[in-house]
Amino acid sequence: MAPGGCSVASRLGRRGFWGWSREIVGARARVAGTPLCHNVVFVSNHLSWIDILLLSGATGSAFVAKSELRGVPLVGWLCTLNHTIFVSRADRMAVTAQIAEIRGALAADWPVTLFPEGTTGDGTTLLPFKAALLAALDPPPPGVRIQPVRIDYGAATHELAWVGDEPGQHHAARVLKRRGSFVATLHFAEDFNPADYGDRKAIAAEARRRIEAL
Repeated sequence: MAPGGCSVASRLGRRGFWGWSREIVGARARVAGTPLCHNVVFVSNHLSWIDILLLSGATGSAFVAKSELRGVPLVGWLCTLNHTIFVSRADRMAVTAQIAEIRGALAADWPVTLFPEGTTGDGTTLLPFKAALLAALDPPPPGVRIQPVRIDYGAATHELAWVGDEPGQHHAARVLKRRGSFVATLHFAEDFNPADYGDRKAIAAEARRRIEAL
């Protein structure tokens, strides 16, 4: 997939593979609002690894995700296909390299998605945002916009959200065994210029406010 990810050809290619991936879990995606294509960081709430399938199909985004996902069967493989940057919360020495990777993706005009809650939630309560996860935006690269996203699994949220200490492979197996389909709505909020909000704490607060408003 070429950086930028919004050409007709890249969209058609994504629809085939990521559409097939979403079918495996029974997800039918609905997009509300208009996602940006270039020079954008999507800041989203986080319910499950299914979020990656949904957002990738809608935006072609690369992702920043916790390193534990890399070892989850099927899920880890899917993540590697879309240039996921795995973040180790235990390895503080790797932070500088991870920031460089994120800024490098943005410099190549590749949309990037951050999950600033730092973990998955229950889909009803928005967890506090960890401003440290937005370090690549402090200072923000020139021209980059922030677009907040709210993901909603609807009536299936309780069944699909990955909450607590459930092992990744158990959650993946539980989701794959689930019968039936569900509608997942991706609400894209109005974007904003992070340079207008100062440091990463202010950027995180504004993104969270806009997600809550959705």
